[in-house]
Amino acid sequence: MDFFCYHRDRAESLDLRMELLEDHWSYMDRFAQEMIARGPTFVGQDEVPTGSVHMLSLPDTAAARAFAFDEPGYQAGVYRDVMLRRWRNDLGRTMWEFPGGAPEGDGYLVLGLGEARPAGEVPAVPDVKGLITFGPLLSDDGERWLGTIAMVRAESSEQARDALPGNDYAEVEVHQWRFGGRS
Repeated sequence: MDFFCYHRDRAESLDLRMELLEDHWSYMDRFAQEMIARGPTFVGQDEVPTGSVHMLSLPDTAAARAFAFDEPGYQAGVYRDVMLRRWRNDLGRTMWEFPGGAPEGDGYLVLGLGEARPAGEVPAVPDVKGLITFGPLLSDDGERWLGTIAMVRAESSEQARDALPGNDYAEVEVHQWRFGGRS
């Protein structure tokens, strides 16, 4: 099963986040084979972190919860909340397999939340240039669609928003994002 995990930073937690960076990476190294995509969300040219995204394959929901809540930053209070959902990798590749290479200041996470409906009624993969990952957020049992996640290279946040076309979403968030992991 694939999962989307988004740890959102707590205000004023940057120093603690940086203090725990090696612990975070060491923890994530244990899941290297399972990773589909990862990386920080941030704001501004200084790339001040706002969260940490991980998309990975794990055996079940219990393993995904353990992954999310055993993470060192979560344990130490870096994050204000965690979004953990089943996710389906509709492109069937990892971020490292994206033919356009790593974003260079032009990467975005686009998160669309909608009203629950049967999982068979998910939005189709759009024909959007720069699409790195794409897939639906699903209920724990995989029976209901709850939203969609896309990671995309785009010239602006407005252009990135186009990765989730149509009126399927009650709310859409666009965050600056870049490939994560050890340099």
